[in-house]
This record gives sequence, structure tokens and C-alpha cells, in this order.
Amino acid sequence: MSTRDPGSTVARPDDAPIEPGGDVVRAVSMAGEIERLANMFFSGVPGPVLGPTSVAAPGAAPDPALTATAPAPPRGPSALAPGGASSAVALPPVPGPLQRPPPVSAPAPKESDFRPIATLFSDQLGLPSAFSLAAPSPPPSQAPYFLDLAGLPSATPSVPAGIAPGAPAAAVPRPETEATAPDLPTAPTPAAPGYDFQPELNPAPPSAPGMFDPNTIRRDFPILDERVHGRRLVWLDNAATTQKPQSVIDRVSYFYEHENSNVHRAAHTLAARATDAYEGARDKVRRFLNAPSAKEIVFVRGATEAINLVAQSWGRRNVGPGDEIVITWLEHHANIVPWQQLCAEKGACLRVAPVDSRGEVRLDEYDKLLGPRTRIVSFAHVSNALGTTLRVRDMVDMAHRQGAVVLVDGAQAVSHMPVDVQAIDCDFYCFSGHKVFAPTGIGVLFGKQEILDAMPPWQGGGNMIADVTFDKTTYQPAPSRFEAGTGSLADAVGLGAALDYISGIGMPNIARYEHDLLEYATECLARVPGLTLIGTAPEKASVLSFVIDGVRTEDVGAALNLEGIAVRAGHHCAQPILRRFGLESTVRASLALYNTRGDVDALVDTLQRIQGGRWQPRRDGSGRPA
Repeated sequence: MSTRDPGSTVARPDDAPIEPGGDVVRAVSMAGEIERLANMFFSGVPGPVLGPTSVAAPGAAPDPALTATAPAPPRGPSALAPGGASSAVALPPVPGPLQRPPPVSAPAPKESDFRPIATLFSDQLGLPSAFSLAAPSPPPSQAPYFLDLAGLPSATPSVPAGIAPGAPAAAVPRPETEATAPDLPTAPTPAAPGYDFQPELNPAPPSAPGMFDPNTIRRDFPILDERVHGRRLVWLDNAATTQKPQSVIDRVSYFYEHENSNVHRAAHTLAARATDAYEGARDKVRRFLNAPSAKEIVFVRGATEAINLVAQSWGRRNVGPGDEIVITWLEHHANIVPWQQLCAEKGACLRVAPVDSRGEVRLDEYDKLLGPRTRIVSFAHVSNALGTTLRVRDMVDMAHRQGAVVLVDGAQAVSHMPVDVQAIDCDFYCFSGHKVFAPTGIGVLFGKQEILDAMPPWQGGGNMIADVTFDKTTYQPAPSRFEAGTGSLADAVGLGAALDYISGIGMPNIARYEHDLLEYATECLARVPGLTLIGTAPEKASVLSFVIDGVRTEDVGAALNLEGIAVRAGHHCAQPILRRFGLESTVRASLALYNTRGDVDALVDTLQRIQGGRWQPRRDGSGRPA
């Protein structure tokens, strides 16, 4: 039996002496000392710093402002506040659960208020992201080639002998100590050569270099707590669409609650807020793709609209009878149909580069297709049906030698690997927001400035005009000339929040983790009797496409669904490449940063029971092991 002293949150035994106001004084004194130390440590962080907390005299009534219950901290790494947890450091909010409603006297937030930790530290302090420093790169021999393409480091920190790089924390021995006790703050030691000192922001940092904790990431995605047929949701349909972190959901909600207005068209406060948020998202995309200018970023509904825009605007002006357009067998329908339509309209020829039995583009044959009549080449960065990662820089260089323009469809690449459009040197690059943890209905077309400036508008209407008379219309420069009408403003802002989120974690970290998870899943699926993987290129992103002998793909998908496992069963809008392998459909499991080995194990266990005849749906349709 215990009681609580009013004003104190510490339980005490019944026989403990009670000093009037003693607990309050000690608690307030301790809080004041913590704030003083925090202010000293974070004195270099931008933002106003409050004065020291006043301490009440013994026996005095506690200050309500000091004893008020603080709101519960938001979950996950996306909610970490720059500069730690001290309430005496007032910094702009970062993506994460937002306090609602804001104080009436608070100034209107700016888009820069929503920058993540990584951006604040790089922009204002000149320091690298704490997340990226927490996970050094693997040796070049183990790194996927696209990490080198993006110019990312490949040095590996020293690891104890016998421990593989990237091993789980439990596998890395900790130094012997005389006593087991919680880690206490110590003075920073000099950084090793090549590493910058970085204040630790994570209250629960990884216990070993190179660690990536998907279970922590999972807590940022509320839908992953969903139950399907009584089972925890296992989302393995990421190639179709990715789930959204709480920070993105909150950012879109905040836009509609506090900023909603059309952009560029009014002088009132909400228009200014909305315009700042919208254009701020455009600059986040520029930084994410390493584009030279935000003027090269066009907001569209998705990758499909981006490809159609290029085909109808650039293609109609530059493709004529007898000209050639080159694509590959790996393409999504969205990168086939618009070019077929253009060829039919202009009398041009569509040529298709073949793939080998592993699902790789045959570069020797691709090179033979290119010639002086080639006007545009368009191919996927990553195949949505097989997961093959194309050698984009080599393919771009080959096309440029023939004077062709190149479009890269990055819809399946941007959530899995770093993308640098300057390193790739493509003329166009496009992706859909909903495949990179952002809302649906928003996407991006990057285009080199000189090419966009020479392209006519595709659609006419508001926002894309400079002047209109009944005789003539003058258009805005890019990108406005390609954004007719009211765009998907809140979704664009949500896209910016999604890019903040994954940039804070670090795309190289995500790529390395998913690469290891893909290898694990490939090994596990190989042990399922009668299962054949379709697409076995050595360079792959997180897609596993397969068939099982004697079982229809639709039945496999339905059985997995009854176990709470979401996969895609069908042709994946890529019928030509499946028919190249003599198939009309496959089962496709696709991975993302929040998936775990447990998800893979659940998939493989169900597939083994299906193949072994040990899984039968019950009459009520709930589906359980027989």
C-alpha cells in the first residue's frame, strides 16, 4: 500500500516521513539544473532559449506552470526535436504529432518550421545527419552499385574480428566492465579521422555501428497496427503503394487546419502560408534528387502523368515520321502506351531492347537499337515486376552519344536507393509520391532547365499564363507553365514531409538494410518446394516475383490475405515482361524500410503450408492451418 503526496508524482511508503513541499522543491531544483546544463550544451542551436526556471521557496505553493503535466512525447524517430528534450530550448517543430490548437499569440508557421533534424543540422550547423553517422557504409564489394553511382561513401568502420559488418547488436561483444550500470554521459572524445563530432539526438541509439531498427520505424506507421482477419498486418505490397508515417499524416492535416488556400494568387495570410509550404516542398524534392534548380521540378499527379506530359509536349514537337523511340521489355504499361500513341500519331517507330533470362537488359542489343533517328529513350530505373535495377548511367551515356533525350521512370527506385539526377545525367526523371511514403495524387517530373524552357505547355488554364488576350496567350516559364489549374497542394506538402522523413533516416541506410533483407528473403523463398523466382538479376531492388507449381497466383494471394499478408497477384501492369517468361501473372512480394525478417518468415511459412497441402481455408473463410 502506498500513497502519493499531493503535488508529487513519486509514490512513497505509508511510513515514510513527508516534508511539506519537499518533493516539489527537489523536483523543481533538479529540473532547473537539467535545463541549465541543456542550455549550455545546446547554446549553439538556433532558436530562442528561455531563462532559467525559478525555484519556489520551501513551503511555497508550486508554480502551476512548472507542475503542469507535459504532453506525451510523440513516437518514433520522426518526432525527435533538434537539441534534445529540454523544454528550455524553443526550436521550430519537426514532422510528427503536432500540438493542436496552437497558441493564439503564436506567429504563423513557415514551411522551414517543418524541416527535419538532418536539414537543420546541415543547413544551420554545418554538421551531417545523426542518422547517417550512426550507420557507416559497407565495403565497396558489398555495396549495390547504385550507392557508388550517387557518390556515397563506402568506407567501413572497424568491427571486432569474427563479426560480419552489419551484424545484429547481440552479435557484437561489448567491452568488459567492472560493474553493470546504465550508461552515463561522458565528455566527447576526439573524433576519428574522417568523422565529424555529432551530438547524439536519439534517446535510444543503435547499439552497434551500421544497425537499422525496422521495429522502431514501424511505430511511425499507424496502419501497420491494423489487424486483418485477426492477424497483424504484414504489408508486402509496397511496389503498388507504400504506407504513410504519422509525420506525413499530421503534416497534411496541419495544412488543411491552418494553411489551406490556393497558391500564388492572393495577398492574404493563408495564401502566403500555402505558397510557402507548396514551394518549400518543391525545394525539398530538388534536394532529394540533387537537381540544380527548383525550376526544374514540375508537380504532376504521378509518374504516369509525367511520362504523358513529356510524350505530348516534348514528343509532339520533336518526333516525326520515321523517327525512333526506344524502350525496354521491362517497362510498366505507363511507359509503353504513351509512346505507342505518339508513334501512331507521328508515324514513328517504337523499338524495344530485349532482356535475358535473369531479367537484365542486354546492353549490347540496346546499344544496337540506338542510332541517328533515335529521338527519345525511356526506361525504368527499377522494374516494378521483377525488381531489376538497370544500369541507368551507362544507358544514358549510350543514348546521349546518339543525340537522344532520355527519360528515366524512377517510380520504383526513389524509396529504395539514393537518386542523383546530375550523376545519372538524364534529361527527365519522374516518380510518384505514393510510392515513397507520401499521399496519392502527387508526383514529380524533373527536367533539365533548357529542355523544359523549349517545351510548349501540355494543358491550358490558370496559373500557367503570364498574359491572356483573345488574340494571344503568353505563358509562364517552367515549371509553372506545366502546372495548369489548382494542383494537389496538400499532397505536395505531404510529399515534402515524406522526403524529410526518409532523408532523416538516410537513403544509404535504407538501401543497405533493404539489400540485406532482400538477400534473406531470396534465400528463404528458394527453400519453398515448387517455387520459382522470376527475375534473378544480380542488381535488384526489393521485389520478389514468383510462381508456385500447381497453384494459381490468385489463390496464393487470397490464401496469404487470410493470414494478414498483403501481396500482389496479377500482371502488375507489365504484361510484356511476364510474357517474355511465358507467364500471365505472378505473385509479387515487395519490401520497404518497415518490413522485417519476421514478415519474410510469415510469408515463407504460409507458402510452405500452401505447397505442402497443410493450409486450407475454413468454411467461415478465416483460413487457418489444417
